[in-house]
Amino acid sequence: MDGEHALTSPRTTYVLVDGENIDATLGGSILGRRPRSEERPRWDRLLQFVQEAWGQPVTGLFYLAANNELPMAFVQALLALDYRPIPLSGAPHEKVVDIAIQRTLTELARRDADVMLVSNDGDFITEVGTLLDDEDRRVGVVGFVEFRNHGFTELIERGLEPFDLEYDVRAFKERLPRVRIIPIDEFDPTAFL
Repeated sequence: MDGEHALTSPRTTYVLVDGENIDATLGGSILGRRPRSEERPRWDRLLQFVQEAWGQPVTGLFYLAANNELPMAFVQALLALDYRPIPLSGAPHEKVVDIAIQRTLTELARRDADVMLVSNDGDFITEVGTLLDDEDRRVGVVGFVEFRNHGFTELIERGLEPFDLEYDVRAFKERLPRVRIIPIDEFDPTAFL
């Protein structure tokens, strides 16, 4: 087979979900209590959004701290939504989810793939910055705009694509009780009346 007719696999977007960070932000900063199941993100909407936004296949990786207890119901739900659950354990002082995501981002920098990080956490700034050094790579961050670590601001200026989990992805069934700065072009008075 000559090079002209060789089959090439489509480029993939890896979606790395820091579920703990999103859940903590949702519960601690937005709702002020532990979210009920119906208030949590519809994770299938996230994969669909990324696939449609960037027009290529996605692989969802969902990182879980599972110290001595595997949440089987949640793991099975993730599998049904086409995520690859990554349950992790470690010493009490280790942030196992952050460590695993950092290692994954470092490995993805060596591969020809795009990356969508789902987190507000600034612990990933260095690795995301390295991904942006490749001008052919698309890199995005999904979270809650008003709670996103400010370190991402400089990376957005370098080409990091920001998305809001509620407003862009539409991952929630009901509107969240958020207070955010609204760009005048997005202001809809009916949302407040």
